[in-house]
Amino acid sequence: MKRRNSLPELLCPAGNTECLYAAVEGGADAVYVGGKRFGARAFAGNFDEAELIRAVNYCHLRGVKLYVTVNTLIEDSELSCAVEYCRTLYRIGVDAVIIADVGLISLLRKYVPRLELHASTQLSAHNSLGADEAYRMGCERVVLARELPLSDIVRITAECKAEIEVFLHGALCVCHSGQCLFSSLVGGRSGNRGECAQPCRLPYEGDKYPLSLRDLCLAGHIKALVDSGVSSVKIEGRMKSADYVYTVTSVYRRLLDECRSATPEEEKSLKRAFSRGGFTDGYFTGRHGEPMCGIRSDADKNDSRAASGRSFAPIRKTVRAEAKFKLGEPSELMLSDGVRTVRVTGETPTEAKNAPLTKEALRGRLSKMGNTLLSLPEESIELTLDDGINLPPSAINALRRAAAERFESSEREDELPPLPEGLAGRCRRETPLRTAELLRAETFAPEMAERFDIVFLPLFSEGDVLRRVQGVHLPPIIFESELEKVKKALEAAKNEGVLYALVNNIGQITLVKSCGLIPFGGFRLNITNSAAREAYRELGIERAALSPELTLPKARDIGGSVTVYGRIPLMVTERCFIKENFGCERCDKAFLTDRRGERFPLMREFEHRNLILNSAVTYMGDKRAELARMRIDSEHFIFTNEIADQALRALRAYDLGAPLTAVAVRRVGRRDPK
Repeated sequence: MKRRNSLPELLCPAGNTECLYAAVEGGADAVYVGGKRFGARAFAGNFDEAELIRAVNYCHLRGVKLYVTVNTLIEDSELSCAVEYCRTLYRIGVDAVIIADVGLISLLRKYVPRLELHASTQLSAHNSLGADEAYRMGCERVVLARELPLSDIVRITAECKAEIEVFLHGALCVCHSGQCLFSSLVGGRSGNRGECAQPCRLPYEGDKYPLSLRDLCLAGHIKALVDSGVSSVKIEGRMKSADYVYTVTSVYRRLLDECRSATPEEEKSLKRAFSRGGFTDGYFTGRHGEPMCGIRSDADKNDSRAASGRSFAPIRKTVRAEAKFKLGEPSELMLSDGVRTVRVTGETPTEAKNAPLTKEALRGRLSKMGNTLLSLPEESIELTLDDGINLPPSAINALRRAAAERFESSEREDELPPLPEGLAGRCRRETPLRTAELLRAETFAPEMAERFDIVFLPLFSEGDVLRRVQGVHLPPIIFESELEKVKKALEAAKNEGVLYALVNNIGQITLVKSCGLIPFGGFRLNITNSAAREAYRELGIERAALSPELTLPKARDIGGSVTVYGRIPLMVTERCFIKENFGCERCDKAFLTDRRGERFPLMREFEHRNLILNSAVTYMGDKRAELARMRIDSEHFIFTNEIADQALRALRAYDLGAPLTAVAVRRVGRRDPK
């Protein structure tokens, strides 16, 4: 699957109906919206079913595609509802759904087989392996991570079979998409469930904003994007105003059509629409650093207010008509725009006893398109009318309504496979397993090999320590340009006797298996339902750690390992905040301190990426009776910034059922420590 046209599709956001009209008027090739559930922008206006029907009809009348976001993680209790919702989207004519949950993808391929799926950036596709795996799962298009440089985008687009979509303009998350647990585990609002509280926009270290990124703007790289071969370029902004949508859409429409960079005046127009102290192209160009940061100032807000005030309404589609009213024959009405034509029949005219039909009266009544999306000028109506006949006004109105509804409708009438009573599978009882994931090899102590079934050390640990464990864990993020280095390290680990590799996204599964290792699912796979658990089994992952966002009852119903100890990483960032804010001498000794005094440790990751760890330690050692009652018997430990002695003390306390007293503690599935 590659680009279908000479230019990439311009894909634009709409958080409500007025924004939809603004996007279409601005020149969008496609618009993406959210429904009332399962979208990653739960606080946007979003569309109910009636609004979605009108939206898809309006877009199709204007030659524009409509996609719907279904890009949150789904829980078992929601699976049937989510699949039925997607079946409804297919029936009303939606062109594709943007999706993030692997379990839902697997179910939709079975129960809505002709619905086009686009893998959301939340699925964490950072390389061609991830894009190809999403394609094999049934996604015709893959939305790449925002953090990729142009060189990686070009390579992925050339090598993978799926259509590739990239972000063009709009807000940037500081954490790699699909990898952020900050809002969920600290604030109780899950970004993976569409409720992000945006902790990255808050101050840290007093009055600094080190996590708040400026908005993305690639208005200076249009030719490079066109030449890259990507199929779609996407504007972020379902929480933004209609003025913003129109301004940004219309600017990029011109730039794409003319295959050129923005002029200074066009750049000013984009900034007036919305800015956080300017824009950044740092990820795209590979120029990372503090200049990427920015906050929304009062001046920015005033500029946006000054540029707003326009309202947007639907632009009606002009059609022509042919109508036939003959004695003894059903009345007929045809509507056409030169591309689409529909014909309907209605009641049969009778002989007029008085006041027979006239062409003038018929044209006047037929042209009244009311609340439809159509315009029918009287002079565009061609009439065939017998003399001396009559038809009640209600019958003429019904004929007109039937023709307009059929012309507007995008509804599909395909028969879909029957949906079973319940889609949540019964969990498979697995043999109890105890695993440990060490983010630093220095934390390892020989005693751990005796206390755990599998210990996972960092992939790039020294060979002498690898010989003492059974597993390695892969970096959460591996770009295309880094794949060869990771593959060589996996082969070296295999030669040292390592059997297992903990994987963090779908692109790593094939890589691990190709090196002869057994994949084990990490918590970053975001498994929140039994369908996802089964889908990963089919991909070769027999054992996996479940999402830390699950409560114990929900984890029990799925079956898998629960993270019972550790400072769970809240974010993985492309930039090195340690170097930028504290200096390299503070590597693995730096903290971000929020406005309440909570300290979040920073750790270096592969290729100078950073992990931001939770200020509180997840700990269930003194809650083991609760784990037993919930039949949670597979436990996963994450050791982060502990030295070996600290890790062993925590492990011994856990085994004794003792509380942790020296650190703040959180419980599985809860914000409070109780």
